[in-house]
This record gives sequence, C-alpha cells and structure tokens, in this order.
Amino acid sequence: MGDYSKKLVEFCCSKALSAMCGAIDGMISDGSFSRFTFDMMLAWEMPTSADEESHYECVAKEKEEKVSTATDQLHDDVSLFYSDLMPLLVDREPSAGEDAFVWLGTLVPLVVDMVNGRFTFETLTAPTGNRLHFPAYDKFLKEIHGCIKHLQTQETPTGVELADDEFILHVEGTASSQRVIRHIGGTSWPGRLTLTNYALYFEASGIVSYEKALKLDLSKDTQQTVKPVATGPWGAPLFDKAIVYESPELQEGVVLEFPEMTSSTRRDHWLALVKEITLLHRFLTQYKVESPLEVWEMHSRAILGIIRLHAAREMLRISPPEPKSFLIFALLDELPKGDYVLYEIAESLKKKLTGGSHSCSASSILRNLNVPQHCVVSCVELKGTMDEGEIVRPEKLSSLESAINQAREEAKEIDIAKSTTDGLKEEGISESAQVLMGLLDPLKSLVPWSRAILTWERPMATCIVIVLTQIVIYKEWFGKAISSFLLWVVAKMLQARRKGILEKQDKIIIRTGSDQSTMESIVSAQIGLRSVHEIMRQTNIALLKIWSILVSKAPKHANTVMIGLSGCAFVLAVVPFKLILAALVLNGFLMTSKFGKCMQSEQGNRRLKEWWDSIPVIPVEILDKETNKSE
Repeated sequence: MGDYSKKLVEFCCSKALSAMCGAIDGMISDGSFSRFTFDMMLAWEMPTSADEESHYECVAKEKEEKVSTATDQLHDDVSLFYSDLMPLLVDREPSAGEDAFVWLGTLVPLVVDMVNGRFTFETLTAPTGNRLHFPAYDKFLKEIHGCIKHLQTQETPTGVELADDEFILHVEGTASSQRVIRHIGGTSWPGRLTLTNYALYFEASGIVSYEKALKLDLSKDTQQTVKPVATGPWGAPLFDKAIVYESPELQEGVVLEFPEMTSSTRRDHWLALVKEITLLHRFLTQYKVESPLEVWEMHSRAILGIIRLHAAREMLRISPPEPKSFLIFALLDELPKGDYVLYEIAESLKKKLTGGSHSCSASSILRNLNVPQHCVVSCVELKGTMDEGEIVRPEKLSSLESAINQAREEAKEIDIAKSTTDGLKEEGISESAQVLMGLLDPLKSLVPWSRAILTWERPMATCIVIVLTQIVIYKEWFGKAISSFLLWVVAKMLQARRKGILEKQDKIIIRTGSDQSTMESIVSAQIGLRSVHEIMRQTNIALLKIWSILVSKAPKHANTVMIGLSGCAFVLAVVPFKLILAALVLNGFLMTSKFGKCMQSEQGNRRLKEWWDSIPVIPVEILDKETNKSE
C-alpha cells in the first residue's frame, strides 16, 4: 500500500508540475510555487498516515541524537540568515528530508539538481539538524529567482556581441561591486570582469567608460589552464588573491586579482566558476554531445547550478558555502568515480531521459523565467521535440542515481581517511622529521643484517645469498623473485592480522626526547648543515668534471673515457647481459671478503683518485636575471 501511495503522489505531482512550469515566473513571485513544491516533498516523504507517524518518531529520535552536535555547530559557525530565521524554524511545522529534496530535483531542476542534490542539502541544512524547513526553502527559491533577474540586467561587455546561447553568469569590478585588477608586468589595471557560459571578458577602466573587452575563451578544447597565483608590488608573491589564465594562444598568462582584506574567498569563488564552465565544455567534447537541444540542456543545468551558488552565498554571507556543493562538474571532477557519473549523464542524454524534451527541464525553466530569447534555443527548434505533459519518471534514472550514490559513499570514506592526516599536516618541520625517523625505525634492523651479509660476518648466510642471486640472474627468474617477495609481504600482513596488532597498538608512539643538551643539539645541527653543504659542493664538482670530459676540455682524460666506453660497448654487444650482471654481483661480494681485500691494490685506487683529481672543471659564472636580460 505504501509503494502504491508514493507512486500515486509521484504521478499527480508530475502532472501538476507540467502545468505549473509554464507560469513558473509569476508563481515564484507570489510564493505559490514554493508552497506547493514543499508540500510535494512532504507528501512524497509521508504518503500514508502510517508513514507520517513513523516519520515523526524517527525525526524526534534524530533530534535527540544530534542536539549536542547541532548546538556546537551553531555556536561555532552560525550564518546570518539562519540566526535571523531561527525563531521561525522552531515551530511545529513539518520539515523535509534529504531523499524528498533530491526527488524534487528529478522532477524540476530549479532549486536542486539530482546530481549534486545531497551535497546541496547538507550545506543548506547543516545548522538545522539536516532538516529543511519551509522558511529556508522559500528564502532560497526567492534568492534564486532574484539572482536570475539580476543577471538579466547586466550590461554586455564593451565591443562584444554575445553568442545566441551565451548568458552572463557573474560580474565584478563595477561601481556597485568589489574591485578586479589585471596585472601586466609591473603595472596594474582595474576594470570590469564578466563571466558567461562561454568566456571571460575583462574591460579595463577608462576615463569615461570601459575599454574594449579582452576575451578569454573557455570553450575551446586547448591546453588552457586557470589556477591560483600570488601577486604583490614589483612582482613579489605576497598576496594570494589572484588567478592566472594560461593558453598556448597567448604569449603570457593573464593575471586577475580580487583584492580582499583578509581571506581569498572572492578568488576561490571566481576560480570555481571558471573551472565549472571549462569542465562543462570538456564534458560536451569528451562525450560528443552534439545535438543543440542536449547541449543547451547541459548549459542550462550548469547555469542553474551557478545561480544556486549565488543564492546560497547571499543567504550564508558570514560563512560562504563550498562552491562544489552547488556546481555539478566541479563536484564530479573531485568526487571519486565522478567519471562514472559523467558517463551516466551522457547516456541519459542520449536516451532522452534528462534532455530538454519536457516542460520542467532546465532549459524550459530558463525560458519560462523570461530569460531573453537570444539566450535559449529557439521555440521553432523545440516545437518538434517538446512534450509538455511528460516528465521523466525517477525510476528511469536508476542507473544514474546508483552511480551518484556510489560516488557519494566513496567520497565519505575518503573524507574519513583524509581526516586522519590532519594532525600530521599541522606539524612543523622538526616534528615531521621526528615522525619520519620514528616510522623508519623498524628498518634500522635491516642495516646491520645487510652489513653482516656483505662483510661475510655470517659466511653461511652470505653464501646462500650469492647462490640464490646467481641462480635468479642466470635463469632470468626476476619475475619469480618479485612474486616471491610479494607473497612474503602478504604472509606478513596475514600474520599481523591474526596477531591482532591493530587492536593491541592503535597508534604509533614517537619518542621526541634527546640525550643531548641544548648546546650539543645546536652544534650537531651546525655539523649537519656543513655536511649537507659539502655533499652539494662535491656533487657540483663531479658534474662539472663530467661535463669537462664530455666537451673534451681535458683531451687526455676524454680519450681514456672514450676508449673505456668503446670497450664496454663491445663487451655488452658480445657477452650476454645476464653473465655480465652475474659477474658484477659475484665480484661485489668477493671484494668485501678477506680474500678480496687481500687482492685489492691500494696503488690502483690511488692512481684512479689522482686521475680524477687531475680533471679540470668548466668555470661557472653566476649572473643576476636582470643582467642576463640586458646582455
């Protein structure tokens, strides 16, 4: 009976929405659309009286469990919007849950898109115990409507004729908004920055009006990148509040700064929006979405996602939400298995499941919200494909929904795993070095064992290692040797699991104490720095000597090296490599034995050192960058 009631609710709601979406603009203004769609969510969540009783019991239990955590969240991070509306949210009116909110997105993708609906819901309802109340829902819907109307009033960039399906998504740098500055070398130019669903436009401020806009095309399938960058006076990277656009078509990157007093929230917001548009066009190209109707539908969904982000930022001004919770493609780019979800979206488009072929699709909503006709696909093109009375049933989107849920569950697992590393990220250099040394401490036991094998302190073990090594090399059993090592690792892991090491020791203890005094520690650090400097100096000398040999600055040494290399090449060409490798390994072991040490010639080692020391090096001259440019 419950399933039948829910399906009846879904059928009736889809039919009612088909009629309402044609006049959605006026119904949002008078509040009837928000009231009706919110009641739809409540009816879907509680289709029968039995469901209603069990639902209220579950909600009451959840509130009791979350009251402590919710109180802490409200004290730590309460938005201006929710603090103003909190008296309205504590009444006895019912509230909607996450599943009902996502279900609404499958019918009408205005307030929520089914792809990122659960992430949007978590962000909007974090201060209210993960329950959506009508005042918050109504406020969010009206903010979306206001953002659309605001964007329609924005001026077209100077000297630019927007494409037929190009829509302005964000503008800053005007008299009524915060500044945007473009850096060119050592100079800075304030101006107006406009983002559309195809490009970025920057207009430098003139004396009276703006100059002709510079277009940065985001729709081309090139190696273009947009990333954060730091700027400052005279090129010093002091303020991390800018982005740089780089493309093979430009000789140098375009640097745009978004000045703020404290954080870099504006820069991060713009970076997320630009990334969303870039990923949108990458999706259309990668999955070969070519139908104009399907292309505009995906554009419309991305546009509505950006508008929802604007609306949420207006509601949550004190603590702006994370952009990827509202942006479809930016979320899927970071989400594990996000590429699977993108594939399912492309397949649903091909099957006409999420395209703009019904009256409540994303493209139809934009058209019904009086978006100028140059921004939408023409009505003539839609006439042959539009079915005003048919909304896609949620059960037809089961494969897409399952891919989204799988990606979300894996994202939760990754977030839990990442949270365990937060403590390590906050440590300083000294603490990180101590942790590293502590983690490598079990490997220290391998050093004396290896030394004992190489120096013949344990002759029997050394002989066994030599025999096994020679057999592996001669028989070319490298794959079998690696597989044996991997099986040994598996055996050790199973042994650790059987002994219950994780239960006995759930954390690793690092001892930070030292037997040295403060002065001894300082002296040891000084000696260590000198040792590092000496190693670097000797490495530079070795590289310069090798370069002298390569360019024949020392002809006698170069001739010796060429003769030696020619001999090695002849031996490698004639003798099988496995025999050479076996001989080198055997020679290495023999040279560390007592017999090998007796055979070593100190005079030969001395002659070799003298030969190396007699090689002159190429002189090195260090110049400043500016001096090098002038020359």
